[in-house]
Amino acid sequence: MIKYTNQFLTKLEDLIAESDYVMRYEKGSFKSGYCLLKEQKIMIINKFFTTEGKINALLDILKNLELDVTRFSEKSLKLYEELSHTEVKL
Repeated sequence: MIKYTNQFLTKLEDLIAESDYVMRYEKGSFKSGYCLLKEQKIMIINKFFTTEGKINALLDILKNLELDVTRFSEKSLKLYEELSHTEVKL
């Protein structure tokens, strides 16, 4: 299911764009590769990560957050549901 391609990364970015979180790529020395500011609803991903690293970071974030699915398009909702039933192997 999970393909480590730029197209899949774009799908994840689109899904997050439809949520109430803002995602940014910035440089940083985050130990996990990302920083999540829950109160401000901001996700910051290390911009120097490879495509695979960015996808893994986003999947890790999505696994730990409850997003408001009422704002999702049908396509994004289907992807979100598939991801919630998929176990990520890092």
